[in-house]
Amino acid sequence: MKLWAEGEEGSIGAAIKIKVSEIKADVNRQVRSRGVRAVNALRNAELKIMKGQRSGRKYRKPYTGSKTREERKKSGYKPRMYTASAPGEAPARRTGTLRLHWNGDVETRDTSSGTEVIAVLESGEKYAAMLENGTSNMAPRPFMEKIKEEAAPEIRKIYSEPYT
Repeated sequence: MKLWAEGEEGSIGAAIKIKVSEIKADVNRQVRSRGVRAVNALRNAELKIMKGQRSGRKYRKPYTGSKTREERKKSGYKPRMYTASAPGEAPARRTGTLRLHWNGDVETRDTSSGTEVIAVLESGEKYAAMLENGTSNMAPRPFMEKIKEEAAPEIRKIYSEPYT
């Protein structure tokens, strides 16, 4: 025996359906918002991992100083130098291009159990994969796993917060 008829205007069944729908929409909004916060945590971790001094070879920065050796001697100008990363270290910053060209995105998929969220941070630079994996002439300068490890505690905290 049923005690109420679903769908009838003003019935308790209809009121419950509306309330559940509102709560589900609110939780899905919060899930998407947490995805954005997770991307921001990844970006902050990336900025932290990609900054700082490295311990590899020292190089002269291209296009710094006078054009010829004689001009450099006359002016007494010393060309600017930078220290490259050693194998196994995160890439050194010479121009800052890799550090600046990251795209964060939150991919959402509606499933039967709710909204699935994937926080994505990817580099727009073609050479990022070469630095991460190395080439035939260069040992890897891994940074992606370090970024994930750095951001993981913050992301766990974000997704562990109670839904309101």
